[in-house]
Amino acid sequence: MSATLGALLRRLEPQWSITFIERLDAVAGESSDPWNNAGTGHSALCELNYTPQRPDGSIDIGKAVRINEQFQVTRQFWAYAVDNGILTDRGFCNPIPHVSFVRGAHGVDYLRRRRRALAGNPLFARTELIDDPDEFARRLPLMAAGRDFSEPVALNWAPDGTDVDFGALARQLVAFCVRGGATALFGHEVRTLTRQSDGTWTLLVRNRRTGEKRRLDAGFVFVGAGGDALRLLQRSGVGEVKGFAGFPIGGRFLRAGKPALTAAHRAKVYGVPAPGAPPLGALHLDLRLVNGKAWLVFGPYAGWSPKFLKHGHFSDLPRSIRPDNALSMLGVGITQLRLVNYLIGQLRLSEADRVRALREFVPSAADSDWELTVAGQRVQVIRRDRRRGGVLDFDTTVLAAADGSIAGLLGGSPGASTAVSAMLDVLARCFSGRYRSWLPTLKEMVPSLGVELSNEPKLFDEVWLWGTKVLQLEPRVRS
Repeated sequence: MSATLGALLRRLEPQWSITFIERLDAVAGESSDPWNNAGTGHSALCELNYTPQRPDGSIDIGKAVRINEQFQVTRQFWAYAVDNGILTDRGFCNPIPHVSFVRGAHGVDYLRRRRRALAGNPLFARTELIDDPDEFARRLPLMAAGRDFSEPVALNWAPDGTDVDFGALARQLVAFCVRGGATALFGHEVRTLTRQSDGTWTLLVRNRRTGEKRRLDAGFVFVGAGGDALRLLQRSGVGEVKGFAGFPIGGRFLRAGKPALTAAHRAKVYGVPAPGAPPLGALHLDLRLVNGKAWLVFGPYAGWSPKFLKHGHFSDLPRSIRPDNALSMLGVGITQLRLVNYLIGQLRLSEADRVRALREFVPSAADSDWELTVAGQRVQVIRRDRRRGGVLDFDTTVLAAADGSIAGLLGGSPGASTAVSAMLDVLARCFSGRYRSWLPTLKEMVPSLGVELSNEPKLFDEVWLWGTKVLQLEPRVRS
């Protein structure tokens, strides 16, 4: 998010002074690192939690459409960035089919109704329903091997999905900013943020290697510190963060790199979330491309730590609880017992339990082919709610002060895939006096800006083909 905002501002106002402050020693060492996230270009093509079933049996596609629209904005900016030298290596994004997977007659019926509900929207028009075992085996041979097809199975197959190395992307965006004159301070962390009488900010920054401290003055501050954004916003004292709290959830994945396995599974396949699981907890079997090497990744299995960052502190959660958000935390604790039970069950999983879950996707999986890896921390947003005290929000939330002098990003899903849409929101809210003058340039970056592509199929086709050509996203894995 910070790298995206920096690149946008560098393009819009090349004379402005921009400083990145990163507490680790390199770009994207936390949530954007490819092994700390799922690497999915989240466009709601396969994530079943974005298309819930209503009580009357109909399928609600509203959230899926919204997220796909946001990803189209991001995809257009990436194409513009490649065309204009902001991104010099397009290998961060690769075409991978996105697939929904269900078992059992009820699941197949749901997937059939889901496909019908999405069919009329041009953003989802190429999604197929596959319920024939032979076709299942042709497209997903690894998942078919050893499977008992007496149990009905079905797929929603979207050929236009992507696998994204957000770490490689973030490094390129920051490099573009630095080439343009921005400063990047690695191994530094912000200790305090103080608003001055003229509305500007003074940041006390500490060098983590030497202990040296310095002060930086800024007319605008963006807090894109992953899970730690909540605590930094709290330190700023802005009223907009009051009542917000955070609940950290970690992730673990099984990983395999044998070429025989990766060659037999060329898709990202998402299943149905388990009862009580958070939306980002739906098990999925993904092909990942990291540093040119193909991997299979399965998970996530939830972990728990009070840390707000993988490289954080055990005191992060308790230190984030304040009088203004204690009621929000308490309300969630009372209403989210299913989530608590789910997390306890996940923490008790043995190696055999994890492999047993894997075999629901890959019946022939051998224990020796897979290793357990620890992914990043996600801090889910807790909002104040008058009726229940607090509610757990699994979305991505932008907070901004009323005067536009500071903004920050909270939440974990759909996260980086919607970075451009989220940062355009920051620009509109925090630079309202300049935003109108920026619009011509912004519309060069995102031709559909201000338009819902769902309602403009011709424009969607134009920007889709442009992005596909520039990013070289012609499907390499054909249906």
